[in-house]
Amino acid sequence: MLLIQDTIISPEVLEEAFQCDLSACKGICCVEGESGAPVEKEEVIRLEEVLPLVWDDLSSEAKKVIEKQGVVYVDRDGEYVTSIVEGKDCVFTCYDENDNCLCAIEKAFRERKTDFYKPVSCHLYPVRVAHYKGFRAVNYHRWSVCEAARILGKKNNVKVYQFLREPLIRKFGKEWYEELEKTVKGEG
Repeated sequence: MLLIQDTIISPEVLEEAFQCDLSACKGICCVEGESGAPVEKEEVIRLEEVLPLVWDDLSSEAKKVIEKQGVVYVDRDGEYVTSIVEGKDCVFTCYDENDNCLCAIEKAFRERKTDFYKPVSCHLYPVRVAHYKGFRAVNYHRWSVCEAARILGKKNNVKVYQFLREPLIRKFGKEWYEELEKTVKGEG
């Protein structure tokens, strides 16, 4: 375990190879799973604000779910998560011409329609952040659907924390990430 400020980082985040390979996985992480993506309380408003901008990219099934229960629901752990369609797709999924599953919010961000990238938990995946009294834990979530990402990461010698540089800075700040890098390199 590594401690950076008030955050404990599991060794897998530092040691495991990982680099998303959308051409291989087709974005299945936005489709498979037991529930929607974790959403921070303050992100619920952002999801509602961005909804009109992405509405036309959503499936008719997703639109029905959103109209019935909203953009999020509370899961069995009492956490906010994105609403899902028929126990699978996040309501914010859309598909490109190659049948890759994409995030409609990220698509709108890239098209400069919004400054909201997507929920930070999605941006951080395959890392999950757990909150405890007095500290946070950053854990690597190993999932079989990401095998292609592990292969590509190994081929390119990219570790989880390196692949997730941008979202880790978004979540914890630049100073935190720089301290992480220095510590991993033995400079801290």
